[in-house]
Amino acid sequence: MNDLWYSQSSIHYLILRLSASHVNMQWSRRLEEHGKDEIGNNFMTSCVLTLISNAKSLPLEPVHIARVCQHLVTTGKTDWLAESEACDIFIESPLSTTDIAKQARYILSGTAIDTVCTSIKDRRKKLLISDMDSTIIDQECIDELGDAIGLGSQISEITSALVQGEISVADAMRKRLKLMKGMKLHLLESVYKERITLKTGARTLVQTMRRYGAFCILVSGGFTFFTRRIAERIGFHDHYGNKLVFKDEKLTGEIQKPILGRSAKLNTLTSICYEKGLEPSEALAVGDGANDIEMIKAAGLGVAFHNSGSLRKYANTCIDHGDLTALLYIQGFRKSEFVLS
Repeated sequence: MNDLWYSQSSIHYLILRLSASHVNMQWSRRLEEHGKDEIGNNFMTSCVLTLISNAKSLPLEPVHIARVCQHLVTTGKTDWLAESEACDIFIESPLSTTDIAKQARYILSGTAIDTVCTSIKDRRKKLLISDMDSTIIDQECIDELGDAIGLGSQISEITSALVQGEISVADAMRKRLKLMKGMKLHLLESVYKERITLKTGARTLVQTMRRYGAFCILVSGGFTFFTRRIAERIGFHDHYGNKLVFKDEKLTGEIQKPILGRSAKLNTLTSICYEKGLEPSEALAVGDGANDIEMIKAAGLGVAFHNSGSLRKYANTCIDHGDLTALLYIQGFRKSEFVLS
């Protein structure tokens, strides 16, 4: 008997067909349970599926759109937000937005294309609340401070445990500040000037949302020494963080209480919404770690940005490949509307 052998392309094709069959099975099940009229009136979701590529590695092409439409069994209207970068597919489906995004992600597996499905209603958000470290900037500030005094590996281990949700914000802060006690103020200045860089698309995201009326807040479990500078540099309306304590221009190893952690980020979101007369559903929250879980869960659009850990299961949107301008595309902004200055 000959051994069975399947090529990689054959296996990929079978996976795609099974994915499409799953969609059809869910549709058929609802038809059987509720009938066509009830499905049409009460169970269809009007939503928009946005495909976003990392144009530097793989352009988004019509073939990707066609593949998704074929396997989701839809002929929805398409609208290109940016040539070779982002396209909307408008869908009427019995599936949830989460299921649609997952199906599209399976269909496009192996490509550097993000798939995000959202409701058409209230698509553009009126509040942006963002984490700073590894979200708006490329670095973890406290790790850079540790590296500057030769304690980088020890502090990075603590930061990694915090991001993964293995230790509390308070414990992580206490351990890291103890290691940095005595650090001189001028070293913090040099770390900011020489080591801290902005994520691609960070300024464009904030400036564009501001231009179209959104209130933009930077909130971090890091330090106001950095949040103030980054907020001013990018254009956030306000910022929140932990305040370091200095004596004779040296770190004392302490911060002013209360410590801004996971619950404080959520409290910031809810208090800003109350102050501005907004609902949490009108907010976009973005972060990369476990410290962002509560605000991500509470926001109408919660985005896990370049995160492979615990945050993903709480976010209703994941951006794995695109830069921060992806957050504009998923709100329906065209590239021609971006503020690029």
